[in-house]
Amino acid sequence: MKLQLISLTIVSALLAGCATGPVTHSQIESPYSEAEQLAAQSAVNASSDQLALKRKIAVARLSNETTYGKGLLSGSDGSDSAEKISDMFIQSLTNSGNYLIFERRDIELLESEAQFSGLDQDFVGVDTLVIGSLTEFGRSTTGTSGFFSSTKKQQATATIALRLVDVASGQVIHSLRGSGIASTETQSTLGFGSVASYDGSINDRAIGTAVNAAVGKLDQYMLQKPWSADVLDIDDGLIFISGGQSQGLFEGLKLAIYTKGKQVKSATAGTTITLPGQQIATAEVIQLFGDTELTEGAILRPLTGNINGLNPADLRVIEGD
Repeated sequence: MKLQLISLTIVSALLAGCATGPVTHSQIESPYSEAEQLAAQSAVNASSDQLALKRKIAVARLSNETTYGKGLLSGSDGSDSAEKISDMFIQSLTNSGNYLIFERRDIELLESEAQFSGLDQDFVGVDTLVIGSLTEFGRSTTGTSGFFSSTKKQQATATIALRLVDVASGQVIHSLRGSGIASTETQSTLGFGSVASYDGSINDRAIGTAVNAAVGKLDQYMLQKPWSADVLDIDDGLIFISGGQSQGLFEGLKLAIYTKGKQVKSATAGTTITLPGQQIATAEVIQLFGDTELTEGAILRPLTGNINGLNPADLRVIEGD
């Protein structure tokens, strides 16, 4: 009787320890080193208004260049997965809140719709075009099998590569990579618990984390360059510029007014080089106007310097004072 009681106790303990379902894990590669994370956080704490100013960016395409991924993620040509990856990327850019994003992938559809609707198109030009691809994708299944219990782990890994192209020259000015891992694990004890079948959802999660890592690195690069805007007009001592609330501007924000640098053709480089401009004034935002991101503007009141008699086309406004 005592032996039976001990046996029942052991069986009950084993049954109580059975896994009830799959456990899912996602992992994202940090876009920054530990030192860079501390520096980025310090910058955010010290100057959150500057980091809110949005950069203009155009997205051309994100393709699927992995042979394994093309067959596993979609059809043989990989077109379905390429569209999905591009959509994930644009969504991640949007969620970051750091960009004004302009469509370039489906520009022919936009042109056809505008023609059908009788609209005159006025595409906004940008300085930087993003092109990228899924360069690495893989899956693995590992596990253990024993008398009392067995486990099975499915894992997917992905890497996204991006390159930033200067629209004026066609030169690749920067490249970066983001990697992501997603996995799911199941366990059974004495035949009880989950039986792991093929889990295709971790493919998308791995790609999603890779995209987010790439966007994090893109933020780090793009936010290093100062935000700037055009001076639209100067009237009665006030400065009218492009960019408003959607761009992160707010009343009381101080900005610097610079002259545009002279452009000189370089015989050595074969390109046109813009010489540095000079700061001639500082100004403060006193009013915002406009209804949409592309029609918004701001009115600035000069704080220092003299802008009287200057041509607005020869000036630009830059974040910071």
